[in-house]
Amino acid sequence: MSVSDETLPRVALVGFPNVGKTTLFNALTGSNQKIGNFTGVTVSKVTGSFYTPHGQKMELIDLPGTYSLSPKSDDELVTSQTLIGTQENESKPDLILCVTDAKSLERQLHLVHQIIDTKIPVVLVLNMVDEAEKSGVRFAPDILSDELGIPVVPCQANSKKGLTELKQSIRLPFPHCSKNIISEINSLQDLENKEAEEKRLSRAKMIGKESIRRETNGNMKWNDRIDAVALHPFFGWVLLASIMFGIFWSIFKYAGYPMDWIEGLFGLLSDKVTQLMPAGVLRDLIIDGMIGGVGGVVVFLPQILILFFFIALLEGSGYLSRAAFLMDRVMGTAKLSGKSFLPMLSGYACAIPGIMATRSIPSAKERLATMMVLPWTSCSARLPVYLLLVPLLLSNLNHQTWVMFGIYALGTITALIAARLLRSRFGEDDTVPFMLELPPYRWPDLSFVWRHVAEKGMAFLKKAGTLILGISILLWALESFPKVPEESEMSQHEYSLLGRAGNFIEPVVKPLGWDGRIGTAVLASFAAREVFNSSMSVSYAVEDEEDSETLRNRLQAAKWPDGRPVFTLASILSLLVFYIYALQCLPTTAVVKGETKSWKLALGQLFGMSFFAYIAAFLTFQIVSLL
Repeated sequence: MSVSDETLPRVALVGFPNVGKTTLFNALTGSNQKIGNFTGVTVSKVTGSFYTPHGQKMELIDLPGTYSLSPKSDDELVTSQTLIGTQENESKPDLILCVTDAKSLERQLHLVHQIIDTKIPVVLVLNMVDEAEKSGVRFAPDILSDELGIPVVPCQANSKKGLTELKQSIRLPFPHCSKNIISEINSLQDLENKEAEEKRLSRAKMIGKESIRRETNGNMKWNDRIDAVALHPFFGWVLLASIMFGIFWSIFKYAGYPMDWIEGLFGLLSDKVTQLMPAGVLRDLIIDGMIGGVGGVVVFLPQILILFFFIALLEGSGYLSRAAFLMDRVMGTAKLSGKSFLPMLSGYACAIPGIMATRSIPSAKERLATMMVLPWTSCSARLPVYLLLVPLLLSNLNHQTWVMFGIYALGTITALIAARLLRSRFGEDDTVPFMLELPPYRWPDLSFVWRHVAEKGMAFLKKAGTLILGISILLWALESFPKVPEESEMSQHEYSLLGRAGNFIEPVVKPLGWDGRIGTAVLASFAAREVFNSSMSVSYAVEDEEDSETLRNRLQAAKWPDGRPVFTLASILSLLVFYIYALQCLPTTAVVKGETKSWKLALGQLFGMSFFAYIAAFLTFQIVSLL
């Protein structure tokens, strides 16, 4: 007879951010995971299940990382309320796995004491012990266990070392802590007891001295030597800029061959359909609407994978934390903190998780300002548009790299300027000093890197095979119907519904240097930015019989009625600027509404950014045309 999830013993993972809680969660639960929200709040929780060696099934909850049970942000508040038992419709866990980074255990012992004082049974998990020992940290787990009065289990979650011992320490009935309870915590007010806090801090220092010994070794020296450059006020920025330049250079340099293979594959697929099917509307739909529309986006998959590959390498090596540390001073000029940089960094992949990551920002006004400007960090959905347009500007690889570097820099700088203006308007509030654990440099876990890249690639292909495919079919239908009469001198595009829509909006977009086709493609891409590529591919495929010709070549040959080229330096720069600034992502607007509980703010951001993008594109085209 199975036991329902509602009656399972509940085990909570608690600890500082970035101590390996999620890695341990994945190691314990495998694929038995589900994601939801805590009742009444937007903070997400991940739950799963696992079995102990004694055959007992347990529910595992990965709580948001926290530095203290005295909450400073929404994430920390949820963790505190869950452990104290005041979280709405959430019962206290039956056991806490307090996960610590063994390399910096001393700084985490204060939180350990707070958790013990909740009177919930606790097991202390010393994670990343292999790395700690390599850096010269030596432990006495028995002394630590005796002093704290709880089981202490060393482990290395990423290699699953120590997992068996950890599971063996989790058994029913759970042994309750009876030692070193300074003051039982029943409410958040109890945490403000200064006398109890002083005792916790004093005992944390004493236990650290008795059970932990640090030795200087080569690994520590190498970390310090690298940080002397990586965190230097001048050379640190040179290194960061060089890394970013190298990533963009690699995107153009190494993606050429796989992109050619993908183009060739879609070309062969079109040829095969041409051979097998008679001419007609259905064949045109498959070749021009489906294969052409999706192929115009999927061809950029190699460049997107290269970007995420390097991001995963930087994260796994420990360098991204150094980049956040460097950015703290820059964020200060925008009246933000390094806490805001981490969500903005996530925004380069996708604005939605970036906006959700602002929950970790303690200041409500800083959080709101970050959320409002975050979509100006160029997400990966913009990348196919950039990669289509930038080579139209320049053929030289280094020049293309500098343009891409400038695109990302422009969006980021504008976001910081806007954040400063918004923070001044929102008013000042209490700010919390930026705290960040700097992990040691390490060789990235390649299994994590490949898994990260594969997940991002599959998400991109899923989007291409669903949303973009559906929009491509719709655009093809609008471009193909009604059919132009044989006696008419109009082209199919001019006679089609899409062409007529383009003619209708062309007076609005012509001051930006765009024709009707570009205008309708930009409008369609408000559903998903990548649709711009598929829309252009569909529009030019309907009339172009040379299937071997690439989309970029077709765009280069596009002409105005008077023979002037459509895609000039001014019009391409205008398009790039528009895509830097326009909020063409309705799911992002929905998430902002959910986070702020305000349609006014969400829609204001959508229309405000779009209006700003139009004005910026207009000025770009007009100024460049004059020059």
